[in-house]
Amino acid sequence: MTATSVGALMLCRADPETVRPVARLLQERMLLVPAGDGWSVLVPEGKPWRKDGHGGAGGTAAGGATASDGSPEPVDRVVGGWATALAVGSTWPVLALWWDGDRSGYTLASGFRRPVGYTWLADGTPAAEEEAMRTSALRLGLDPVQDVQALEKLTRADPEADADARLRGLLAVLTRAGVDLPPGLTPGDPADRLRSVAGILPEAEQIEWAGWRDAVRVELDAVESGSLGPWMLGPRARAVAAAQVAAGLPLTLWGARRRSGGWITAGLVLLVQGVLGLAYNHVRGTGAGGQGR
Repeated sequence: MTATSVGALMLCRADPETVRPVARLLQERMLLVPAGDGWSVLVPEGKPWRKDGHGGAGGTAAGGATASDGSPEPVDRVVGGWATALAVGSTWPVLALWWDGDRSGYTLASGFRRPVGYTWLADGTPAAEEEAMRTSALRLGLDPVQDVQALEKLTRADPEADADARLRGLLAVLTRAGVDLPPGLTPGDPADRLRSVAGILPEAEQIEWAGWRDAVRVELDAVESGSLGPWMLGPRARAVAAAQVAAGLPLTLWGARRRSGGWITAGLVLLVQGVLGLAYNHVRGTGAGGQGR
């Protein structure tokens, strides 16, 4: 890892077909690639955490995400917002791996629960609470003994393990859960290199924003095909959709105040999926003679 090695990868515990419709709502250009049995990885094409970045064609972070004081937004905050946006509208967790010249780490988002994560300094020094690692293992459904013990080693001092080695150790544990990153997608490499590697993979699929009309159509297609899960109809689904709308508006406003593209996107994803969920239940419930009411 060097001062210019800034980048991120987002591991989704779902196949590409399931990830695709939700990922498009991020309004960012990304490459979607299979990453093992039941896993996918999203590789950002832009660098919205950089002043000179071009994060997405028309995306909320286009031209570089900025914090409330006008400075470039850190990579962990940007991808943390993306991971949250993906997870709150899904039934599967998202693990965002990130790194810059000074630190590396991950953010795990899962549904409406508060994201958790861990950080290491560039020399591998742990810089977070050990409990976060155990919580992550629980939410990912990892083995409570073998995997947790392996993860806890990453929270202890080790003069021979730098930040890159810590991320490799994390991925080694995840391989037992089915993760298999394509060759060349190596945490710690610059974003440009990751994009180039992902772009030549035969399974790579372009994810890009095509406007709200297309987003609504894709989302409804995903609902009809069942890729968003059977929970889209019925009282519980209506409660979830209402909660998404209730949480989406303040989150969008909060992100706007902080000028945080990732959190604005998270709020918009919640709003869109909540409104669509309510509309879908109304139309399908009415069409079925009130079934599911």
